[in-house]
Amino acid sequence: MARSDTASLDWEPLEAGALRLAFRGTLNAGSAERLWPEVMRKVAESRPSAVEIDAQGVEGLDAAGMALLFGVKAAQEGRDGDFRIRGLRDDLGDLMELFDPGPPVAPERGPGLLVRSVNRLGQAAHEFVTGFHSQVGFLGEIFVRLLGVLVRPSRLRWADTFLIAEKAGANAVGIVGLMGFLIGLILAFQSAVAMQKFGAEIYVADLVVISLFRELGPLITAFILASRSGSAFAAELGTMKVNEEVDALITMGVDPVRFLALPRIVAAVAVMPLLTLFNMLSGLIGCGLVMRSFGFPVATYVNAIQQAATLGDLFGGLVKTFVFGALIAGIGCLRGLQTGNSPSAVGDSATRAVVSGIVGIVLADGVFAVVYYYLGI
Repeated sequence: MARSDTASLDWEPLEAGALRLAFRGTLNAGSAERLWPEVMRKVAESRPSAVEIDAQGVEGLDAAGMALLFGVKAAQEGRDGDFRIRGLRDDLGDLMELFDPGPPVAPERGPGLLVRSVNRLGQAAHEFVTGFHSQVGFLGEIFVRLLGVLVRPSRLRWADTFLIAEKAGANAVGIVGLMGFLIGLILAFQSAVAMQKFGAEIYVADLVVISLFRELGPLITAFILASRSGSAFAAELGTMKVNEEVDALITMGVDPVRFLALPRIVAAVAVMPLLTLFNMLSGLIGCGLVMRSFGFPVATYVNAIQQAATLGDLFGGLVKTFVFGALIAGIGCLRGLQTGNSPSAVGDSATRAVVSGIVGIVLADGVFAVVYYYLGI
């Protein structure tokens, strides 16, 4: 539908550099669109010290017309000029006052770089202290519950513990065996590249078995368990937290750490050494295939393993697995219980559980390396 355009404009220069703009008719969308360029150009070219709007002939006014008048007012205020309207009907004047945006307000300046830096530093320190406090509290509660289980084993939910051990242990045998086999195969081939230069391919078995028993066997198994079961623990407990099931347990007087976290930690600690042993065995099989391809008999390979590795190497690697299993399950349960209420909270908790678990495993392995060095193991 066409917009009516019945307005007209007359302008007249006044004394002292002032300018009078006389509007007639109805200032609506159609007339405001036509008059806007002319009015703004005239005000910009003449740069008047004051603008007087003669509105005696204005019969009607809508939002577009008010925008035209407010635009002239803003242009004058931008150059510190005066602006006034005279002769406007009372009802139209009240409408103008209602929609008057007022003088432009400069946005408040934000804090400076130094203040923002200090603020971020304070927030990071607060998050660190809060997280450390919750982790220490969770660790202490786990120790207390474990002591309670040692005193009275019936306190542990054994049915759930065996079910979790099946999911985390028995169901992971395939991937653990495959990874161990491939690691043994790769280590043997990579070691053979250097040993062939000296005609010492038989010592490939020594390198592989020591690496598997002392480091790679426990580490690879721990990484698999962290990415597979640690994330699952965090997702399970996180989903329960989002669905308010954890709050329901607390309301009923049930400790979520004893009810949810403890069975998972006990199961992970129990299956971790077994999975590591299977990983080591698979790695030795992979290395044995490479040695057989080099022409060494199986008996020679087995004899080389017996001479290279000791029970100290084997038990030194297995001792780590108990700590790794406790770290993986504990971190996964902690991240799950720390889950927020947002839609992405469960995924974030699972991601944090895997990353924190792997970092914790590497740090613990470094501590073991230093301790074993000074103990001569």
